[in-house]
Amino acid sequence: MKETRRSRRLEKKTKRNIVLSLLGILIIFVFMIKLGIPLMANFAIFVSGFKSTKEVKNNDNAFIQPPVLDPIPSATNSAEIQITGKSVNNSKVQLFINDQLMNDTSTDGNGNFRFTKSLSLGDNQIKTRVEVGGKQSSFSDTATVTYKNSAPSIIIDSPPDGGVFSKDNKSVNVTGKIDGGASVTVNGFWAIVDENNNFSYTLPLQNGDNEIKVVVTDQAGNKSEKTIKVKYSE
Repeated sequence: MKETRRSRRLEKKTKRNIVLSLLGILIIFVFMIKLGIPLMANFAIFVSGFKSTKEVKNNDNAFIQPPVLDPIPSATNSAEIQITGKSVNNSKVQLFINDQLMNDTSTDGNGNFRFTKSLSLGDNQIKTRVEVGGKQSSFSDTATVTYKNSAPSIIIDSPPDGGVFSKDNKSVNVTGKIDGGASVTVNGFWAIVDENNNFSYTLPLQNGDNEIKVVVTDQAGNKSEKTIKVKYSE
C-alpha cells in the first residue's frame, strides 16, 4: 500500500513538472513573437545602415590612381613633342609643363590619352593628373625633357690642320674638347671622353694625305663636325 501511494504521488509530481515546463516554453515562445522578432529586425536594419554608411564613406575617400606617362626622351631637337600615357577610362587628364596647366584631354575607353605640345628652350618638366567625378588625383611622376636646337661646340686641339708627319709617327693622337653630355667619333670610330669633356682618339696614318673628320652629337640629336687634313711621309 505504501509503495502504491508513493508511486501515485511521484506520478502526479512528474505530470505537474511536465505541465509547468510546457507552460514555460509557451510563454517564451509568445515573448519571442512579440519582442524578439522586432528586436532582430531592428538589429538587422542597424547593421545594414552601418554598412551602407561605411560604403559611402569609403567611396568618398576612394583613391584615384594618378596617370602613368609613357617613356619620354630626356632631350630633343624638335620643338613639338608627343606626350602619351594611360589613366582612368573616359576621364579628363590635365597636362602641366613647368607647373603651368597647358591643356586637358579625355581618355578613350581603354584609358589612353595623347597630347601634342610645343616645348620651350631648355628644361621642360612634364606631369599630369586626372579628374574623376569632380575629384582630382595626385600628379604623375615628372618627366624632364630638354629642348635644344643649337649645334654642339667642338674644338680640335691636335693635330694641327695641315700638319706633316714622317717615319716613326705612323699614328696621331686626335684630341679636343666638346660640350658636356655629347659623344664624338673620329673617322667613324668612338673617341674617349673624360669627365672634363676632353676627347681623344689614336688614329693610324696612311702614306700621303689623311683626312680626319670629327663628328659630335649631343643628347638632343644635334650634330657638329669638323674636318682637318694631315700628311704622312714614309
